[in-house]
Amino acid sequence: MTTYNVGFLVGSISSTSINRRLSKALVKLAPQADLHLTEIPIAGLPFYSADHDAEIPAEAAEFKRAIEASDAIIVITPEYNRSVPGVLKNALDTASRPWGQNSFAGKPSAVIGASIGAIGTAVAQQHLRSILSFLASPELAQPEAYLHMTEGLITEDGEVTNESTADFLLSWLKALHTHTAKTLSPVV
Repeated sequence: MTTYNVGFLVGSISSTSINRRLSKALVKLAPQADLHLTEIPIAGLPFYSADHDAEIPAEAAEFKRAIEASDAIIVITPEYNRSVPGVLKNALDTASRPWGQNSFAGKPSAVIGASIGAIGTAVAQQHLRSILSFLASPELAQPEAYLHMTEGLITEDGEVTNESTADFLLSWLKALHTHTAKTLSPVV
């Protein structure tokens, strides 16, 4: 089976981010789904401005190259005020510009997120799916993955302490593998 190189964005830049813990868990589980995950950092990106379209800042150009070099992208998002964090929206805007140079076009994507709230990151993910759809990124529609993060569910080093949660995350990663394979397969 083909192993896909998947880039991931963590939508929070907080040092105590529970979504960063989720990313560590996904990295540990990924080999079992024939995936290799690599973070594509967003914290150092300058604010997107059309003023920079003629000469893209080095950090933005490197970010766009990393998106383009990945077979697929996972977006791991918290929910801020019923939407995505501004730093994540800035990263998506950076990747999609200048007009005609959208790094997400045709790139398979998947969305997941963790929250201490009971509905996980459902509302933020709906906003994010709308953005990814506009960016022409074929999205993994099912299974949806809204993780209710409880104390100790995922350790600081990414160990999932609940077997059913680990099984769910692995099945989600396997679904991403299938989605990526289908999306990247040539149409005959």
